Amino acid sequence: MTTATPAAPTKGTPFRGRIRGRVLILLCFMYAISYIDRTNISTALPHITEEFGFNEATAGVIVAAFSLPYALLQVFGGTISEKFGPRKALFVITVIWGVATLWTGFAVGFWTLFAARALLGLSEAAAFPTATQAMSRWIPRDRNGFAQGVVHSAARLGNALAPLVVAYFIAVSGWRLAFFATAVLSFAWAVVWFVWFRDKPESAKGITQVELSELPPVETRATRPPVPWRQMAKQILPVTFVDFGYGWTLWVFLTWLPTFLSSTYGLEIGDFALFTTLILLAGVVGDTVGGMLSDRIIHRGGNTRNARRTILVIGLGGSLLCLIPLVIGQGLLVATISLALSFFFLELCNANLWAIPMDVAPQWSGTASGFMNTGFGIAGVLSPIVFGFLIDASGWQLPFALSCALLFAAAVVAWFMKPLRLTSPNGVLEIGTPKAERPRI
Repeated sequence: MTTATPAAPTKGTPFRGRIRGRVLILLCFMYAISYIDRTNISTALPHITEEFGFNEATAGVIVAAFSLPYALLQVFGGTISEKFGPRKALFVITVIWGVATLWTGFAVGFWTLFAARALLGLSEAAAFPTATQAMSRWIPRDRNGFAQGVVHSAARLGNALAPLVVAYFIAVSGWRLAFFATAVLSFAWAVVWFVWFRDKPESAKGITQVELSELPPVETRATRPPVPWRQMAKQILPVTFVDFGYGWTLWVFLTWLPTFLSSTYGLEIGDFALFTTLILLAGVVGDTVGGMLSDRIIHRGGNTRNARRTILVIGLGGSLLCLIPLVIGQGLLVATISLALSFFFLELCNANLWAIPMDVAPQWSGTASGFMNTGFGIAGVLSPIVFGFLIDASGWQLPFALSCALLFAAAVVAWFMKPLRLTSPNGVLEIGTPKAERPRI
């Protein structure tokens, strides 16, 4: 037996004048800070490798140290958020990653750097699944894509700002100061979040009945039935593979752009930081556009599954085509334009990947998004290491070609996957939606 769900509105539910708008803004700051903390090491990497005498392969291992615990603890992190609530969970998570960032600034060699990056990955493993759980409670279902697009645009803005911020601190006082400064940002955000955010929208000060009526049903934001692992795996595993293909290429951008521009074109830190920022800014636009496009298809009566996967295929395919000039080898101008366009198309995917767990498993969105993002975590372990070894062995063309092949495989899987919604009204698991509602779900 299934329970009918309301038809999606023809116009997106508003954010202006709603407390959820402030929740979204606060999460945007968290996403931006988290990616500054993740990627500041990439801009500092040429200076770190010079100070400690590392080669590219060793540098790749240090970067990958973040992703090993990040990959292994995604599902666990999502479950933690559902058990303790996003308010407490994100506070603790952010404090720990602030400590890890501070530790990076005090590193004295390979093992201290490796341990600091591993602690950062351990803490951030639960961050985005927990934030997704918070959004499942505060964001209307018809705005899942938009909300994920906005917060991940903030993350990409953090990516784009990190090279300039780190370059500034390096010029002022060396690479360590950059990590000290971003650690302070993390601690400050954690305090604001804990003081202001509430797990249950109905307990938030000043919330109106109108806003409460626009939010997901109470059973999807106030209850936690047992996780249907087998059914969830069947729906989410294909999305996990797509996330792996997406994540592989994203880690190429986040890890190797400054080194690629520096070593291939002989750019100094000020120049390669500027070019890196310009390329990564394209992702800020791509994230927002990707979420808005799929939501718009749904608002016009489209099928949610088709809307998400269509944007995924366009994004993965476009990113692949734009990387091809890098496989052939090009001058700085063509390479910069190709990388920027490739990153724009790649980031069309991000909001849709994160919206799918919210669409499919609203009551277990933290666990489901952690399950999905395990693909990204595994890619984060393999991509920096394999890419680094291939660079040492054969230069840049072969690793870019491998990225194109993985993007193609992910696009194929994205086209054929059809995840169905899991719900548990009154404790009874249901898969799919009523016949009359299927075009919207």
